Amino acid sequence: MRALFGLLSMALVWLDAMAFQPKPELSDTLVSFTVSDADEWTDHFYLKSGWFGADGVFSFRLDGVEQPATEQERIMMSFSDTMTGEVTGDTVLNFKMVNNSVAWLNGAGDDPAIRLSYLENGEPGNFFSPETPDSKPDEYYWLGDGYVDRVNGDHLILFGYRVFDNSEASWDFEVRGTTMITVPIQGDTLLFDEQTQVDAPLYFRDEDSGTATFGSGVYVNTPWAGAPNPDGFVYVYGLHDPGKRMLVARVRPDQIAEWSSWRFWNGDGWSADITDSVPITDRVSNELSLTPVADGRYLLIFQEDGIGEYTAARVGSSPVGPFGPLQRLRKVPELNDPPGIIPYNAKAHPVLSTPDRILISYNTITLDYFNDILNYPHSYRPRFFWLEIETKNN
Repeated sequence: MRALFGLLSMALVWLDAMAFQPKPELSDTLVSFTVSDADEWTDHFYLKSGWFGADGVFSFRLDGVEQPATEQERIMMSFSDTMTGEVTGDTVLNFKMVNNSVAWLNGAGDDPAIRLSYLENGEPGNFFSPETPDSKPDEYYWLGDGYVDRVNGDHLILFGYRVFDNSEASWDFEVRGTTMITVPIQGDTLLFDEQTQVDAPLYFRDEDSGTATFGSGVYVNTPWAGAPNPDGFVYVYGLHDPGKRMLVARVRPDQIAEWSSWRFWNGDGWSADITDSVPITDRVSNELSLTPVADGRYLLIFQEDGIGEYTAARVGSSPVGPFGPLQRLRKVPELNDPPGIIPYNAKAHPVLSTPDRILISYNTITLDYFNDILNYPHSYRPRFFWLEIETKNN
């Protein structure tokens, strides 16, 4: 029996490796594509009262399907650090930053109804704050990606990074760990007050003081999510720094909370040891997306080198690649806007896209954003553009 089990294990590893070989008939680049401004989406988030800026920006159909939504489909968008107050000209009154907010849409063409969570004293607060055994009082969540779980009862599952921030410096923060947040769905409503949080072993430091964190992007490769070539796994992408190198793990949806069932790509197959993780590509951003395209390939969208002038893509033949060379899709047009715009964390939004065009977002910030936000309040918010791929020529 032991010998048979060993042979079966070897066969499964071999099948995994064979499944991720490149398809020779398909190119590893986009040969023909066009981009265009999505002003209709960018303008949605040019606001002056209450919510006036945020980053993060992930989108979810509450039915769990990761395909373009109809007018009837309920959609939620999640944001991380959020700016609130009243904007008059270049002045912000009653300014307060909270760590997350959400928006609701009734269909992909709807005007987002942005929601803030409010504390008992009427001040804006957080929908999600660290409450796990490993959490510390000075930590908050930087939200990663997630998905709507249709296997274990209807839930929204989000991956959150526990972050410590030295508020005296704009860029002085560190990730201390990860959390899996589960929010029940009742009809077309998320029950935020009934959320549960568990510490997730999806973070490690290597011997060279590099760090790896999983949750940068999620691809649900299941029939109920609408995946074109489903294998039944949820793929969770991670980032290894330095180098902005992308990692990947996978797990079956019914085992999402069983950490011993998670497997990490080690270059040849899947390992139960997270520290065996091997990067599958590099120069990506802390947030990203993987989207299937009509010809059977997979499109990885990110901001070049994490914070860079270009929104970029790589083309892969499977959810774990191999991925082709970095391709620049679009130079960010706001780079010269005062006081100096920095773009980051681009990703695609399949549920907000159309059958012909992919909607892509990126965030903008400034070097000294804690001070700049009071004088340039609209410098910090999501921007959008459309990508159209001519797959027949690729």
